[in-house]
Amino acid sequence: MGQLDELDEDGGDTVFRDVIFLALAGFVAIVVMLLPFVNPPAKADAEVESPGNVIVEIRWPDEVDADVDLWVEAPGDVPVGYSNQSGTIFNLLRDDLGLKNDVTALNYETTYSRGIPAGEYTINLHLYRSLSQYIPLTVTVVVSLKQDKNSSAKQILVTRKTLRSVGQEVTVFRFSLDEKGRLITSSVHDMPRPLRTATR
Repeated sequence: MGQLDELDEDGGDTVFRDVIFLALAGFVAIVVMLLPFVNPPAKADAEVESPGNVIVEIRWPDEVDADVDLWVEAPGDVPVGYSNQSGTIFNLLRDDLGLKNDVTALNYETTYSRGIPAGEYTINLHLYRSLSQYIPLTVTVVVSLKQDKNSSAKQILVTRKTLRSVGQEVTVFRFSLDEKGRLITSSVHDMPRPLRTATR
């Protein structure tokens, strides 16, 4: 009778251990199957869509303590620059002051348009501030065009302009786009047209 009780206890322990082991194995299997869905990996080849249709970018030498301002004007809109950072069409993304209030050494400003109205566009540069050793200062200007959200931005105009004195404002490009948002190549010129003073 004593041996039978001992066998019953051993059998009960074995069954208990087996049930616990199977429950634990089932829990681990469920966790392993759910892991890919908890934090799915980011797609490495995903493209970041740039906002806006007409994109104007300026760059001047990094680590140069100079404040160059970008001014743009779309057809029928007000000039957009540091003192008026948004219009109906264009928005200035950030007024870069050179090294002042900047955690990086990058010097650039960018504007984006909402839509592509037909007519003449004007792009100007204004040298607001610079230490004397940084004059003359050469600035690269790039104008890109993105027809719709499914297309990529394509450069349509690029140049380098030299600013020679503080306070100088120069017209970099004046150009026209047609009703389909295409550049009219014969319309491109740089006849001076002040934009900064037009906002006052």
